[in-house]
Amino acid sequence: MFTLRDSILINAPIERCFRLSTSIEVVALTLGMRPVEGKLSGMILANDQLLWRGWKFGLPQMHETLITGFEDPHFFQDTMGRGRFATFQHDHHFTAIAGATQLQDELRFSMPFGWPGKLVGQLVMVPHIKGLLQRRFRLLKSLAEGEGWQQYLND
Repeated sequence: MFTLRDSILINAPIERCFRLSTSIEVVALTLGMRPVEGKLSGMILANDQLLWRGWKFGLPQMHETLITGFEDPHFFQDTMGRGRFATFQHDHHFTAIAGATQLQDELRFSMPFGWPGKLVGQLVMVPHIKGLLQRRFRLLKSLAEGEGWQQYLND
């Protein structure tokens, strides 16, 4: 099992940061995949299911996301239903700090295929997922602190 943790401080209200993080359109920008089944646009909510498709590493990918925890605007958890991982679960925590928002992510995953899968996990997937988390944080910070959030949220 691999566990990745990261955090960022965003100078924007917690509600804006949470809603951007649960915007299907913003998630699609981060993943480079698009939803093809389940909820296809708008905000992710408790118990939602989405099936994402796209290409990674030159191969077609499919990842079913189940929203298995949801406490607006402080926490949500997505868990893989089907996909390339043996297990995959991502916790998103939001804490308001003097008008800003601390985002803390913890992502846990394991790979199929025993030791070869573990090797691929360590050498390929850990760096790839760390990069995705950093890209997500940069995008959320840019949108939330600037005017870009208005494109995705109807406040």
